[in-house]
Amino acid sequence: MNEGDADRMAEKPESHQKVAAGSREDMVVVRQAFTAAEEQAFSKTEKLMEQVVERENLKQALKRVRANKGAPGIDGMTVEELGLYLKAHWTRIREELLSARYKPSAVRGVDIPKPAGGTRRLGIPTVIDRFIQQAVLQVLTPLIDPSFSKSSYGYRPGCSAQAAVQSGRTHVEAGFRWVVDLDLEKFFDRVNHDILMSRMARRIKDKRLLKLLRRFLEAGMMVEGVVQEHGQGTPQGGPLSPLLSNVLLDELDQELEQRGHRFCRYADDCNIYVRSKAAGERVLASLEKFLWKRLKLTVNRTKSVVDRPWKRKFLGYSMTMDQKPKLKVAAASVKRAKAELKGMFRKGRGRRLSSVIEDVNAFTRGWVSYYRLSQTRGVFEEMDQWLRRRLRAILWRQWKRSKTRMEKMIQRGLDKERAWESAVNGRGPWWNAGASHMNACATTQWFRTEGLSSLLEQHAALAAFT
Repeated sequence: MNEGDADRMAEKPESHQKVAAGSREDMVVVRQAFTAAEEQAFSKTEKLMEQVVERENLKQALKRVRANKGAPGIDGMTVEELGLYLKAHWTRIREELLSARYKPSAVRGVDIPKPAGGTRRLGIPTVIDRFIQQAVLQVLTPLIDPSFSKSSYGYRPGCSAQAAVQSGRTHVEAGFRWVVDLDLEKFFDRVNHDILMSRMARRIKDKRLLKLLRRFLEAGMMVEGVVQEHGQGTPQGGPLSPLLSNVLLDELDQELEQRGHRFCRYADDCNIYVRSKAAGERVLASLEKFLWKRLKLTVNRTKSVVDRPWKRKFLGYSMTMDQKPKLKVAAASVKRAKAELKGMFRKGRGRRLSSVIEDVNAFTRGWVSYYRLSQTRGVFEEMDQWLRRRLRAILWRQWKRSKTRMEKMIQRGLDKERAWESAVNGRGPWWNAGASHMNACATTQWFRTEGLSSLLEQHAALAAFT
């Protein structure tokens, strides 16, 4: 056995035959079936543009774009104005699409903060381009999506982040208690157009549609009034971006399946589960070479690590180190949620408490819904306590003067002497919010009557139906 053979053997999981979707031989059969299906589907993709501009497809696309709303592109046109614009100009646009003459506008570049710091640049297409991209997406998805790996969960019909997290927990429970947490450096900014289009050309035959996709990729981005040309990347913000990224990264999925690895991928977030740290290090090194050689993608070595799953987070979740691990909310996700809520509380200092509670409830409903798979209660109890303390701090600030604070506490049941001592204690709002006098004045039951929803109760209700 030479060194190359040894390296290839090292990349395979140790002495097991079964993988997530069956044996390695089963996966090969499945892939062959998909390949046969792809070849059959390819012969039927010569006139896809006619399907794109078909009336029912366009009606669905318009409905979806309106439902998604979103900001205007570089032309300033809003979603509400799209219908009237299409009535006046659709005949021309349809002809341009069918004759491969349509040219998309540049996208509007917008920087948004990233949870871990720094910014991410979104590319916001014009609403007419979003409408066309949505119409194209609706035609391409049924053709392309069935060939994707079952371990790919991002932006696919019937898939979700929660399903990816559940799958990862299953792999760890099966004994694969090390994870290769793979991070692709600026993936959406560095997609190679030629490689992506070559993968698309393997799947669809309509040259007009391929030309349109290429033009969307190369449309450029307007930043501070200047259009910057795009030689690479697929800007996040358009309906087609997730599908195109999945097409490119499907090659990574195929490679992992052929090696017999257990993995979960959600867009560019990919976790590969192995039995030992040494195996994980070999897999990471091997994938770094593969991704650069085949897809011209760079692995971020500072963020890509081999570690225990309970020391990492995946899509906001982590897990316990039990033999049968339990899912839990990652500490970083709690920190990020608190940062978001602190912004609401700062704005709420001059508002009625009921208005602040409405905003908090809207946030926590979505947050708890996303983390409904968590099997640990502590984080929701702690968040409930933290929220109540924050709201008590707002009350303390709003009462302002010592005399007002004393009167408010007396109204809420404190005796006069204790109320006065508490009102003039000289401590800050956060300290007082955690002190016994404010806990007695603004109890858990009182917040309930004011409309504050309990995260713990919300989670229990959702968990019962999960």
